[in-house]
Amino acid sequence: MTVLGYLANGLVFSSIIVLGSIGLSLVYSIADFANFAHGDTMTIGAYTALVTFGAVGGLGGAVLGLPYGFFLALVVGIAVAAVVAVGTEKLIYEPLDVDSIGLLITSIGIAFIYRAVIQIRFGSGFTRFDIQPLRPIESLVPYGVRVTLHDVAIVGSAAVLVVGLHVLLQYTDLGRKMRAMADNPDLARVSGIRTKRVKLWTWVIGAGLAGAGGVFLGLFNQLSPRMGFNLLLVIFAAVILGGIGSVYGAMAGGFLIGMINQLTPFFSNVVEALPIAPNWLETVLENLISIEYANAIAFVIMVVVLLVRPNGIAGEGAT
Repeated sequence: MTVLGYLANGLVFSSIIVLGSIGLSLVYSIADFANFAHGDTMTIGAYTALVTFGAVGGLGGAVLGLPYGFFLALVVGIAVAAVVAVGTEKLIYEPLDVDSIGLLITSIGIAFIYRAVIQIRFGSGFTRFDIQPLRPIESLVPYGVRVTLHDVAIVGSAAVLVVGLHVLLQYTDLGRKMRAMADNPDLARVSGIRTKRVKLWTWVIGAGLAGAGGVFLGLFNQLSPRMGFNLLLVIFAAVILGGIGSVYGAMAGGFLIGMINQLTPFFSNVVEALPIAPNWLETVLENLISIEYANAIAFVIMVVVLLVRPNGIAGEGAT
């Protein structure tokens, strides 16, 4: 595969990471705690879409190789992920009289509960959407790019959601209130903003985007009860790299981390082609720069960037 092929795969994977990163950053900036159940919220969205698609089928048509029923399942997955998150906020998080650390620890327990319920219902194995795989787009194959129309659908759908969020944050009354709460929640409260309502919408939007990311992750790869949890640390890395509390920073961080993750095999091939001496150094580099260590390399780059810019790409609080 050429570098263009790895970049194309990176764009698809980055689209998924960006959706998860935005939701996590939104909840952190407004609800003021790191939600470790966020990855399992993605899993809830994915399995809800799996069940819905199995019930409704294709509905007689397709867009970009995906049946209409899949898009209906996507909407249901987004909605259920949002409902579950709001229910958890109202029943668990809100009644607790604890600080941010206490909420963080509680969210770890919530994540285990989400995962256990899914595993009881669906088992611990892997599964896929009942959608016929597509061949790579023929016109791109000569350039070493082996993406399908499903990949195009993932990137396009993620772009629509991200643009929609941008419009909401910048041009709507709710978006202005959300930005005000992220900047200074106490001032927003005394200014007459109904902070509880804004916080509720934050959970809806953040969890909905997470649900969409989970559905696309299942389409891109496969579904398992640990799929969201396995991606959680990568999403946290993207949020930290972009700047904790910054939605636009989370977008940039998610894009960079996703690209780095998928470009790792390319770097591995480059190292193998270099006449590096001595032999032991070549062996070490080949082992380190491999797909198994893709996430670790992403974290190393995150640490290096933060050493230079401690507040991340966009800084803190710039929703």
